[in-house]
Amino acid sequence: MSSLIQRVKQIAAGFDADTLRSIVIEPLRIEAGAINEVAPYLKEKNYAQVIIAADAVTYEVAGRTLEEAIAALDISVQVTLIKPTPQGDVIADEASIVQLLLDIQLKKAQVVIAAGSGTLHDISRYAAYTAGIPFLSVPTAPSVDGFNSKGAPIIIRGEKKTIAAIGPDAIFADLDILAKAPSAMVAAGFGDMLGKYTSLFDWRFGASEGGEPYSEEVAEITRIALQNCIIHVEQIASRDQAGIRILIEALIESGLAMLLFGQSHSASGAEHHLSHYWEMEYIRLGKRQLLHGAKVGVSCAEISKLYHRLAAEEGGLAFTAQPEQVREAIAALPDETQIRAWLTQVGGPATTEELGIDSELLMRSLQEADQVRPNRYTLLRVLNGL
Repeated sequence: MSSLIQRVKQIAAGFDADTLRSIVIEPLRIEAGAINEVAPYLKEKNYAQVIIAADAVTYEVAGRTLEEAIAALDISVQVTLIKPTPQGDVIADEASIVQLLLDIQLKKAQVVIAAGSGTLHDISRYAAYTAGIPFLSVPTAPSVDGFNSKGAPIIIRGEKKTIAAIGPDAIFADLDILAKAPSAMVAAGFGDMLGKYTSLFDWRFGASEGGEPYSEEVAEITRIALQNCIIHVEQIASRDQAGIRILIEALIESGLAMLLFGQSHSASGAEHHLSHYWEMEYIRLGKRQLLHGAKVGVSCAEISKLYHRLAAEEGGLAFTAQPEQVREAIAALPDETQIRAWLTQVGGPATTEELGIDSELLMRSLQEADQVRPNRYTLLRVLNGL
C-alpha cells in the first residue's frame, strides 16, 4: 500500500473498515517512469482487450507510449481520440461519452485507460461505469483533484451535473510526464487546491448553520494537503519534480478525502459554483473553455473578497445564526490579496480580467451561481436567498 494511502488512513482511523477499504487504490504509483508499469499490470490482470481514451495532445504525451508497450505484450489495444468541439475543446459531454462507449462496445473492451487530465478522466470514468468495466488513471498534468474521484462532472444539454460513477482501479502518475506539463496546467492544479480554503469554510458554515453532514477527519486531510502546497509553493512554481510530486499528491489526497466522505463538500464550495457557472456560460456562448483549476483559483479570490467584505460591514453577517463565529472563521481565511499573490507566484491568472471573465458575468455569477448546486448550503447561497 502506498505511503500516501497509509497517511490518509491514519487520519481517518475512526471510519469503519469497509469505508477505509474503499479508498485503497492499488497500485498507486507516483514516480518517474510510472507509465512503464501499466502494460505489465494489464498482463498480470489478464486483460486481453484494452481501450486508451486520449485526445490529440495527450496521445503524443502518453497515449502512444502506452499503446506500443501494451501491444508489445500481445494485448489487443485500441486508442479512442475524443473529438473536440467546433471551438477546439475536448469536453465531458454526451457526445464524448457516447463516442467512447461505442468503441468500448465494438472492441468488447475489458478496461479503459484514461490518458489525460481531468476531462478525459471524467469521460472515461462515466463510460467505464456505464459499460460495467474498470478504468485506470494515467494523468498527464497535475491540473485537478478529480483523478481518483467517483463523481463525474458531465455537461448535459449545456448544464453541468455531477453524476455518480467509479474511481480508478489503479493510478500511474509519471513524474517525468507531469513535470513537462504546460505551466498553465500546473498553475491550474495549484488553483484547484487553493479553492479548498473557501470550500472548507463553506463546509463548516453549512454544517453549523444548515445542518450539513460533516467530518473533521476529512476536513483535516484536505487542510494538510492544502498546507503542503502553500508551504512548498516555490517548488511548485519552479516545476521541478519535487514540487510536482507535492502537488499531484495533494490533488490525489483531496480526492481521497472526497471518497472517504462520499460527497465533495471538502473540495467544492461557492468557488466551484462560480467556476461551473462560468463554464456553462462559455458553452452557451460557444466560447473556448478556460482551465477548471484556473477558474477555481480566481473564483476563490472573489469569494474570499466577498466574505471578508461581509465580515467587515456593520451587521454584514446579521442574517447568519452565529455571526461572531462566522466572522472568526472568515478572519482565518486568506484575503484576496494573498490568494492572488499565490496564483501569480505559480504563473496562473490571478484576476477575472487576466482570466478573461468580464465584470457583468462576474456580477451575475455572484448572484446566481449558488443555484448550480442548490442543495449545497454555502454562505453565498444564504446571502443570495435574502
